[in-house]
Amino acid sequence: MTTRILLLTHAPLATALRECALHVFADSADDLLALDVPSHEAPEATLERALALLAAGQGGLEAPTLVLTDLFGATPCNVAQRLTGQLPARLVAGVNLPMLLRSITYRHEPLDALVARAMVGGSQGVMQVASSSRQNQSARPSHDQDEYHHQQ
Repeated sequence: MTTRILLLTHAPLATALRECALHVFADSADDLLALDVPSHEAPEATLERALALLAAGQGGLEAPTLVLTDLFGATPCNVAQRLTGQLPARLVAGVNLPMLLRSITYRHEPLDALVARAMVGGSQGVMQVASSSRQNQSARPSHDQDEYHHQQ
């Protein structure tokens, strides 16, 4: 059985991540759900919307679900913790696009294995990239103390 993935994040991140993922994995639309949490919504209302979304999906509330949220300790994560306590689900906070793409790729694996894949995908997707020489860029005055040692 395929594990479905629920993105439960601050608005509009869940929808944006879903759209990016569907650009790469167009066939995964049924397994990838998104729930954006507006800043003014009460946590109870978000929980109700999440349960309704999952209940309406393939497999209902009994389907194994990986819930990915953006920020540990924030409202979407707190709601997701309550949600996963009621379902056959696991929760990972700190979602990024590499994590999501890895999760979609391995969604046919058992839920616990998928959690491990998601964590590895998320951490391996974050890296410092060495800058190359400037190409086709006009020179602008720099306000950095050391313009060749800049980290973002």
